[in-house]
Amino acid sequence: MEFMSAPWWSALLAIILIDLVLAGDNAIVIALAARNLPKSLQTKAIVWGTVGAIGVRTLMTLIVVWLLKIPGLMLVGGLGLLWIAYRLVADTDTGSEEHGPAASTFWGAMKTIVIADALMGIDNVLGVAGAAHGAMDLVVIGLLISVPIVVFGSTLVLKLVERFPIIIQLGAAVLAYTAASMVTSEPLLAGWFGTREAPEQALRWALAALAIVGVLGAARWATRRPRGTDAA
Repeated sequence: MEFMSAPWWSALLAIILIDLVLAGDNAIVIALAARNLPKSLQTKAIVWGTVGAIGVRTLMTLIVVWLLKIPGLMLVGGLGLLWIAYRLVADTDTGSEEHGPAASTFWGAMKTIVIADALMGIDNVLGVAGAAHGAMDLVVIGLLISVPIVVFGSTLVLKLVERFPIIIQLGAAVLAYTAASMVTSEPLLAGWFGTREAPEQALRWALAALAIVGVLGAARWATRRPRGTDAA
């Protein structure tokens, strides 16, 4: 694809739109993971969490063709994201603050952000790589554009979470929906959920609803469970 040609600009516009649509999930994860950090560390966590996430996404983009050949990738990624969505909203009170998704330490938050983005970044990587049609300059530009989008979005979500705690549940619901979408996009399950070109919409929506209700219900139960229940 010729640099700065009409097709090049068209592909770049498509990549920007993909970043705008898919960066919301990343912004939610970063904001929720950093919400328990001291104010002095929240901005640092957002910036470095985004840098780490973009680094993981860059590596995934470079090996996207190989990734596509891994059977069960979308299924495993979706299930992993469901667990992270649950942990981000549930007060499990495990006493391991450093390693929990809503960690109160900088490195604990970094770990959650990078792992979650690696799981969620599959769709973004595939979308950007497809829109770029093999043009690595467009891939790089797309990755760079996603940085300010995610940083700004994370900052905005974090401020909203502080004012409206209900957004934590809404954010977990969005992540659960994303996880369900990954599972239903798994080629191994095409017999149940169809393909991207011919999806079984009823089953896909049913699984999405089940994922959302399951994550929020399990988190609510964990939060309301009397402390000390497991210490028998």
